[in-house]
Amino acid sequence: MKKIVMMLFVIGSIISCSNGSDDAMDIIVDEMGDDMMMSTNNYSMGDFVSGAHVTTGKASVNFEKTILSLSSFKTDTGPKLLVYLATDASVNDYISLGDLKGVNGNYIYTIPDNSDLEKYNRVDIWCVDFSVSFGHALLKIN
Repeated sequence: MKKIVMMLFVIGSIISCSNGSDDAMDIIVDEMGDDMMMSTNNYSMGDFVSGAHVTTGKASVNFEKTILSLSSFKTDTGPKLLVYLATDASVNDYISLGDLKGVNGNYIYTIPDNSDLEKYNRVDIWCVDFSVSFGHALLKIN
């Protein structure tokens, strides 16, 4: 627990000193082990299932419901890939978390305030140009 608190302090310090770029955070997240990313202190978790392309890894949401973490994540590159929190496989009702930050590694995304994660419980890697899911993870509440 002490290790987690110290890591969060270091991350917070770097973020507060950054110029608004997510690059520093991405580097820290990549260097964090899967144990840190996927600790038992999560609100919900799920494993990625391949869709139009092979997609693997884990997705988790912290207890505060503010951060989505992708760990040991891997998929193919695509023309325009976004990360969505969706209600179902049709992906007609979703919350966009922005562009996919990378196709191999550990990444974090900010979840908008007041997002209903019981309703939007599906993380989708969505290819905008072809309207297909590269892969998804169903978030199960711990």
